Amino acid sequence: MRSFPEGLADQRQRRLPYWPLGKEQWLALLSLLTLIGVAWLLLLRMAASMATPGGMADMAMAGMPMPWSLADALLMLAMWSVMMVGMMLPSALPMILLYQQMLRRYMAAPQRHWALLLFCLAYLLVWSGFGLIATALQWGLDRLALLSPQMRSQSHWLGAALLLGAGIYQWLPGKSACLAHCRGPVQFLLGHWRSGVVGGWLMGLKHGLYCLGCCWMLMGLLFVGGVMNLLWVALIGAYVLLEKLLPRGLWLGRSAGLLLSAWGLLLLFASVA
Repeated sequence: MRSFPEGLADQRQRRLPYWPLGKEQWLALLSLLTLIGVAWLLLLRMAASMATPGGMADMAMAGMPMPWSLADALLMLAMWSVMMVGMMLPSALPMILLYQQMLRRYMAAPQRHWALLLFCLAYLLVWSGFGLIATALQWGLDRLALLSPQMRSQSHWLGAALLLGAGIYQWLPGKSACLAHCRGPVQFLLGHWRSGVVGGWLMGLKHGLYCLGCCWMLMGLLFVGGVMNLLWVALIGAYVLLEKLLPRGLWLGRSAGLLLSAWGLLLLFASVA
């Protein structure tokens, strides 16, 4: 059923939820910020663990072979999944808070709490699925000896391909279409509204897919700066947030695309010279 909550259509131009936030919204916001904080603390611990004597990075620098065990693969998958929470959940906060406000207008507790929870879980499930793909890609690059112990590209060709791919993608229509859905929570809710608890799950999946379509090429840049270079991770996450929130986010993305393409060309010329 696609009956829209009263008042949603009148807020067509808003990208942020109504202010001030109510008690439920503040509780949800604090809970999500806590989850983001926990994700970053876990990333710090994982980075420290990998750098300890006998860790994966230490073994690689010592020239030892590094076939992945099941434990290594699960650790990498956990790292990517936690990283996606820390990087992508902040940019989804306006959508989540607006969705919760709309739920309060027409759905009673506890159904609206379940709908909101399923929306968030579905969104994170999409990015966890991407984490599985990223883990497989990292395994393949590692098998080809294209990654350094810091999980950074050792190949100018690979680095140039990732930079050029991300830079060009910033200008493609698919990127612009997905970014428009991510930048306009009201427009997304108007276009994809589904009522009920199951509707929250379906909308969370769809929003996650649009968000993935907007940012998946940018995640490849982690192999340029280092997957466990947490400063680089934070910079990419901050850029994603600004691209979605700033009034000129589309042109910010295209300007970044030009810079990434120029960087990629410089690496390409360096590899040929």
